[in-house]
Amino acid sequence: MIDLIFPDGSARQYPDGSSGRDVAAAISKSLEKKALLIKIDGVLLDLDRPLTPDLLAGGGKIEIVTREAPDVLEVIRHDTAHVLAQAVQELFPGTQVTIGPNVEDGFYYDFARDEPFSLDDLPKIEERMRQIVDRDETIRREEVNRDAAIADFEAKGETYKAQIIRDLPAGDTITVYHQGDTWKDLCRGPHLPSTKAVGKAFKLTKLAGAYWRGDQNNAQLQRIYGTAWSSEADLEAYLKRLEEAEKRDHRKLGRTMDLFHLQEEGKGMVFWHPKGWTLYRALEDYMRRRLDAAGYQEVKTPQILDRSLWERSGHADKFGHAMFMCESAEGEVLAVKPMNCPGHIQIFNVGQKSYRELPLRMAEFGACHRYEPSGAMHGIMRVRAFTQDDAHIFCREEQVTEESAKFIELLRSVYDDLGMSLHDVKFSTRPDMRAGEDAVWDKAEHALATAAEAAGETLTLNPGEGAFYGPKLEFSLKDAIGRVWQCGTLQLDFVLPERLDAEYVSEDGGKKRPVLLHRAILGSFERFIGILLENFAGHLPLWLAPVQVVVATITSDADDYGRKVARQLTSMGIRAEVDLRNEKINYKIREHSLAKVPVIAVVGRKEAETGEVALRRLGGEGQTILSLDEAVRALAAEATPPDLARARTVAATVEVG
Repeated sequence: MIDLIFPDGSARQYPDGSSGRDVAAAISKSLEKKALLIKIDGVLLDLDRPLTPDLLAGGGKIEIVTREAPDVLEVIRHDTAHVLAQAVQELFPGTQVTIGPNVEDGFYYDFARDEPFSLDDLPKIEERMRQIVDRDETIRREEVNRDAAIADFEAKGETYKAQIIRDLPAGDTITVYHQGDTWKDLCRGPHLPSTKAVGKAFKLTKLAGAYWRGDQNNAQLQRIYGTAWSSEADLEAYLKRLEEAEKRDHRKLGRTMDLFHLQEEGKGMVFWHPKGWTLYRALEDYMRRRLDAAGYQEVKTPQILDRSLWERSGHADKFGHAMFMCESAEGEVLAVKPMNCPGHIQIFNVGQKSYRELPLRMAEFGACHRYEPSGAMHGIMRVRAFTQDDAHIFCREEQVTEESAKFIELLRSVYDDLGMSLHDVKFSTRPDMRAGEDAVWDKAEHALATAAEAAGETLTLNPGEGAFYGPKLEFSLKDAIGRVWQCGTLQLDFVLPERLDAEYVSEDGGKKRPVLLHRAILGSFERFIGILLENFAGHLPLWLAPVQVVVATITSDADDYGRKVARQLTSMGIRAEVDLRNEKINYKIREHSLAKVPVIAVVGRKEAETGEVALRRLGGEGQTILSLDEAVRALAAEATPPDLARARTVAATVEVG
């Protein structure tokens, strides 16, 4: 007999080898019908997997998992990928399936096929997938002999599957999953009991190219992406979000707002137009003021440094494949910097530093370059040339908690000012490839986790995703349509100060290594501007808008007054333009609205005579009539960046007091 413990704490005995289905059936027939998986000691397993003593070694806590459980969605997507693979092989005999993992909001499967798929194939494949679901084919797990499995897949022409098995560690159990009597796939599982349980809330979304195991030196494959959800309602909601995201695409907005462009001669490099650069500078000026107020010292380090520095820091080993290298006429090997930290340590190392000078907060809006493969680049969100709002805090170990808390407070405040809210904080721990001893990593991980918790943050563990020199916190934002963007980071580093000989004089007169906190709030200006554009659908807050007000005249006899209005707005620091074209006012309003100008000040003969303006807001209906002085004062106050508005409020309060 085996002992099982249920979520309510009750314990029951079942015959050895009973399955999760048997347990559910013993409780009630209705639960058996709803059950899709089980969870044993927190691990998901197939519903029909025999519960042997080795599976229960962790204590035997069991949960019956139904469709409503959050864990099920990832399994549904995994199973849908298998249904996709089966459908493709039924429709296109001779196609090899390779790998098909889950991705955010969906899945993909890579196929090896001589002829290319077309978009016209996707509806046919979807229809066959629905037929496979309707066939209610049993999904069954089988453990197989390694050599026999290799021979079996090779006999079927599935050379990629055979290669995957060959590359698995010698002690791994090899499992395949059967769907019905004729189709199977190599997989660890778990899976749902049958194809019917997958449901029909799925859709194939796009085609892409891929390389076997992501290596461009390997064979090229064809990738089919899809999405799958627990219900038709969830799928419909997701497709609506996709439609909304398409409308908000920053690349389209960049064109309609005349902000930037990209071209082949500068792959992954942004050509900022005057309006785009105005937006960029407004954001940069804001961040500079926030950093100045928080006690950061701004520096500037070289774009190109000798390769030897990057070898000492460890970046050449870790990031060498993504670094732009060049050799001078004299044989020097130089590297364009992919990050700023080694340069900042060089500044710290000039002259002797005392413990009294710490913490030292060093900031740079550093222009960095990294080689991104062509297929990985995406508008201005993933580029080869970008500027980080980078800073490094050199501090003593006992200052880590306080400095981390101050940084997190600053980060939250910046996000609030920018109209974005912090969604979650991930704690990324040591990766497999890393520098430094385990004892150093133990200390670093403990210190960073303690500091974050002291700052009131609830952390989500993200194992193995830390930087090569230290653990990190990853701060994510949620945008207006529910997408999550990872932006800010805080990394705790004992390694680089050691590698690059950073030290300070301690209280006892000895030499000590500082702790280095790597931190960023926006991440990169380019990517963050893309996020802002999509979050606000181009309707930026007035203080960030490249053109804040357009003065549009109705008739030519109001031109002089239109110029006067624009001059008064400009004199108050408002970014204003005047449109005197001989076009109908509705045409002007429509054109400037498409360009996402927040405010259009309409003036005609009547407004010129009365000294008024008619203000029309982007996305609003109707207009507000104000005197010119009232309009200028109101718009100037609204266009003031939030940090300056707060400073003026404080100054006014002090003056009154």
